[in-house]
Amino acid sequence: MSSRAIVPIKISLTEGDFYTLWAPKWRQQGTEWQALLGDDETVLGFRTEAELLTFIESDEPHDLKDHPEWEEFNQGPANRVSPEERDTYDLIGTPEFLAGRPSHTNISAVARNFQMAEVIASVTAAQQTSIFFASHSLLRNASRGLDHFSGEQGLQEWTAIGRIVLTNWQKVIDDLDAQVRIVPSTEFNEETVTSAASKISTAKQAAQEKREQLEQQRKEEKQAADPYDGSAWAAAGIDPVKITIDARSVYTLRTYIGESPVFLGKWGEIFTFPSSKQLMRWIMENDDHDLARVSTWEELVTAANAGELEFIVHPDNQYTFNGIVRDITKGPEAVDAQQMSSCYEICADAADWAGDDSINSYMLQHPRFQDYLGYMLGSTETAGYVPSKPFNDHAEAWKGLEEMLTKRFSKF
Repeated sequence: MSSRAIVPIKISLTEGDFYTLWAPKWRQQGTEWQALLGDDETVLGFRTEAELLTFIESDEPHDLKDHPEWEEFNQGPANRVSPEERDTYDLIGTPEFLAGRPSHTNISAVARNFQMAEVIASVTAAQQTSIFFASHSLLRNASRGLDHFSGEQGLQEWTAIGRIVLTNWQKVIDDLDAQVRIVPSTEFNEETVTSAASKISTAKQAAQEKREQLEQQRKEEKQAADPYDGSAWAAAGIDPVKITIDARSVYTLRTYIGESPVFLGKWGEIFTFPSSKQLMRWIMENDDHDLARVSTWEELVTAANAGELEFIVHPDNQYTFNGIVRDITKGPEAVDAQQMSSCYEICADAADWAGDDSINSYMLQHPRFQDYLGYMLGSTETAGYVPSKPFNDHAEAWKGLEEMLTKRFSKF
């Protein structure tokens, strides 16, 4: 069921405020319908939400019982009769809103009031009100919002609507007054109404607590969410990369097509930059590289040219080689296996993208290092192997991997 299939509303007319229910337009068997809570003759209004609840929970007949979703609505919590702020219509106060400047509040109130006046006229065949709106097409512009009434021309149009309402609105109110019967409080059992008021209060409190819980949940989810996920880089699937070796850092870009890495570069050379600013300037002026063939590349270039692309390197795409050679010489327990695994990943990706067999060839040339690396990275192929001293050869072999990577850089 749509949450707006049947809507509780509050209306202000000559006799004051009253509550009722509105069923916005729906289609049934090919015919469009619209209804208000009423009997065969008038719209029914109630002085309090509790009286409205008491009525709809009774066996009293009314027009909305034929609505296809009435039963589901009427099984909802007691605060189903409590209007939201947007569902409050101060019809009699419409001239006062028009007397003020065309602010968002005033324009919204006037547009809502016009809408509800036409709803009542349509449902009840209130002739004077229908003629009024049919005769003044300018009134439709109230629904166009704040921007429409900005500037001198907008202010003049707002004033024109005000004059139309000032001259004719009392006739509209009189016409609508005649379509509504406010049910006297004396027609209700006092104890039943008091019980209904208590149920509404409890339901409102439960709804408020639920809203607060959801808001807290959203705040926690927002705090826990990775800000990178909402970036243009994440949307494009192309990531900034920062590589630090020997205390020097370079920046580049990388994506994956399927499982195959693609770097910012060409013919096996990774285009690297000493700062993110230089990289950003470069990509706005150059398209002769492998990433330019990626379908989302132009989205990034467009955002960069518009000044809307912030350079963000996710922690997962920061590769720091610093200290690994030194730690290898100390022994396996001194090495950060996660750091080593991450750095080996970028080396392997670079070789994979370049389309050469350099990593495999290097491992064949250094079989002891291959076993050591497999042990450190948790490979099942090296089960039973345990590194032993001396570790200097492993450190030198790792240094060779670093040099293989930096030789692919355009700048370092």
